[in-house]
Amino acid sequence: MDTSLNSRQIQLWRVAIYFIFALTGFAFASWVSRTPAIRDTLGSTTAEMGVIIFGLSVGSIVGLTSASILIAQKGGRFVMVFGLLVVSIGLLIVGISGSWLTNSMIVFLGLIVFGFGQGICDVAMNVEGTAVEKAAQKSLLTGFHAAFSLGTLLGALVGSTMTKSGISVPVHLSLTALVIVLIVLYLYRFIPADTGKEVTSDSVKVNRTKEYMAVWKERRTIMIGIIVLGMAFVEGSANDWLPLIMVDGYNVTPAMGSIAYGIFVGSMTFGRAIGDKIVDRFGRVIVLRASALLAFVGLIIVIMSHSFEVATIGIVFWGLGAAFGFPVGLSASGDDPHRVAARVSAVSTAGYLAFLVGPPFLGIIGEHVGLLRALIFVLIAVTISGLLSKASKPIGKQTNLEMDSKVSNSLKL
Repeated sequence: MDTSLNSRQIQLWRVAIYFIFALTGFAFASWVSRTPAIRDTLGSTTAEMGVIIFGLSVGSIVGLTSASILIAQKGGRFVMVFGLLVVSIGLLIVGISGSWLTNSMIVFLGLIVFGFGQGICDVAMNVEGTAVEKAAQKSLLTGFHAAFSLGTLLGALVGSTMTKSGISVPVHLSLTALVIVLIVLYLYRFIPADTGKEVTSDSVKVNRTKEYMAVWKERRTIMIGIIVLGMAFVEGSANDWLPLIMVDGYNVTPAMGSIAYGIFVGSMTFGRAIGDKIVDRFGRVIVLRASALLAFVGLIIVIMSHSFEVATIGIVFWGLGAAFGFPVGLSASGDDPHRVAARVSAVSTAGYLAFLVGPPFLGIIGEHVGLLRALIFVLIAVTISGLLSKASKPIGKQTNLEMDSKVSNSLKL
């Protein structure tokens, strides 16, 4: 990192990263908000949509696993800009093939492209976020993730408006891609070029690989990984399926399905915005248990209710419950300074596995029992996370601030 940056340059850098986080959420929500329309145009069954969405999982996994190499070679700025440009191309492919060409295979390939761009950008923007924290000498990463949620909320609201206005999917997603490209091409100049860039010898690569594998033998790390996996499944199931769940389960219009998704994202964004103060006051274990309980109650209401209005109350609980699991789990995985980067990486992998693989699995189950009943598997996952929450108890006498600082620093490695 360039230590010669003045306060104004650091502030511009910080604002640019807020926008990068928000753009990734905006792009993702734009796709999700139009899934009912794309499904109907393609004439796909619920199971077939699950397979199509799996393209997003494939692309994202490839992106997540290759991002660190790209960042080391090219720097975080290049990877973020490149990733968002790839995301824009993916949106164009999905929009055109999903509505005009009506070709499921091309939609699948478009989602692979989209997911790859999202995956590499996700890692790069977290690395960049920790670098901004160090330069500004204050905690900022939680705020960056809140910006992602805010971008997701904005994307859901825009998607609902586009749907209500009768604007076609290709036009909507093309405009979204254009906005992303224009903003990125303007913002990149405010971001230092070499964040995360390094030259790594073969011996260092081998040592890092051994450390990464060793943490999977640790009982506490595995327990925290399961917690994060379950809570990420709670979040991911809503991100990919909530509009369709409301459309199919409550017989509402696609526009109302998009509004329901917006309510979920808004609730989750609110929870993350106040999350640090809540964790500092009550501690991780209580927060995770409360989160699991909120999500459980919310899911029960959504599954059992016969009214869309009552179901939206459940969606609020669901969103609040989903807000804390992933960041709190990452914080817990960074308690021990020894091999901290490997632990954070392992727990992140568990979370992203749930984000990416869980929703397609839910679609396949939903084809046989319906999407509302398929949410029972999400209930099971959140129950397990709640029961294992004690594993997140801090090690030693470290403060939450110290632990959060270690997590932030580890993400940069």
